[in-house]
Amino acid sequence: MTLYLDANATEPLRPAARQAVLEALDLLGNPSSIHAEGRAARALLEGARGRIAARFGGRARDLVFTAGATEANALALLGLGAGRRLLAGATEHPAILRAVPGVEILPVLPDGQLDLAALAAALAGGPPALVAVMAANNETGVLHPLAEIAALCRQHGALLHVDAVQLAGRLPLSLGAVGADSLALSAHKLGGPKGVGALLLRPGLEVAAQFPGGGQERGRRGGTEALPAIAGFAAAVEALDPGEADRLAALRDAIEQGAGLPVAGAGAPRLPNTSCLVLPGIAAETQVIALDLAGIRVSSGAACSSGKVGPSGVLLAMGLGAEAGCAIRVSLPWNAPADAADRFLAAHAAMRARLTERRAV
Repeated sequence: MTLYLDANATEPLRPAARQAVLEALDLLGNPSSIHAEGRAARALLEGARGRIAARFGGRARDLVFTAGATEANALALLGLGAGRRLLAGATEHPAILRAVPGVEILPVLPDGQLDLAALAAALAGGPPALVAVMAANNETGVLHPLAEIAALCRQHGALLHVDAVQLAGRLPLSLGAVGADSLALSAHKLGGPKGVGALLLRPGLEVAAQFPGGGQERGRRGGTEALPAIAGFAAAVEALDPGEADRLAALRDAIEQGAGLPVAGAGAPRLPNTSCLVLPGIAAETQVIALDLAGIRVSSGAACSSGKVGPSGVLLAMGLGAEAGCAIRVSLPWNAPADAADRFLAAHAAMRARLTERRAV
């Protein structure tokens, strides 16, 4: 029996989200049509928009549906960043670092949090900027100090875009409380379907469309909306359970204590479901394959780059050096079983003994 521990790549689909997708597939109309079927589709679309926006502290009119968080990030950086410098931390997702040319990279501290002194110096040293920072790192779970970052941005007239993909659904998240100008969200990272995301804007802020198309999404993003995926997105958001955090944190802590290994980012606040375990001397890919053969699904970094052999850029930026290639990410899903820690630790101990013995021969 397999044990799925790669939730930061994608969460298992929540039953309510699956049901909502199936029901929406049978809805005939196009949300832009004005006949009865079109109006029914529009009602579903706008109802979903309102529920998602409200869940994250925004207004329905300020939420733009996209094909995923990568597009939401790109829409924010390209649509809000015209005429501004783009500043981003060294541990940001490639969806940020590769979205536009000329990104100014800021260092992070050894615990993985953004270096606020470096941010302040960068903001003071040039024209207005757009700062892009993830709320929680996808590899380590490290939470950035968003309140302090937002305060620095306001002080220097900078805009703040937050990639909230990993935080949304796992810990409380509100656009106003964060102090951000925009948030990027992804349905499949909180138990919804793949292929849909959203950009939530601060009230009064406009974003230039990158796909003008037919004027959908208030002219911010052209193309007929993916109604079944959006319905599943809203259902997943409504199914979120605040009690999941404490349960997953207890499992994460049991894994870390039982493994007895260095944990990347352990000195910083982290997501309740994420642990980045370093096993010196054993390549991450080797660990992942060995655990996979034992029925345990983990990863060696971001899903978008885990197929590439090499050390983690996130961990290198945190100063891990050679050990950056020896870390695996264990990310517990919303439906992790009660015995997840015990099962992982048994498989990990067997894997560790076998690989360590092989190295000694």
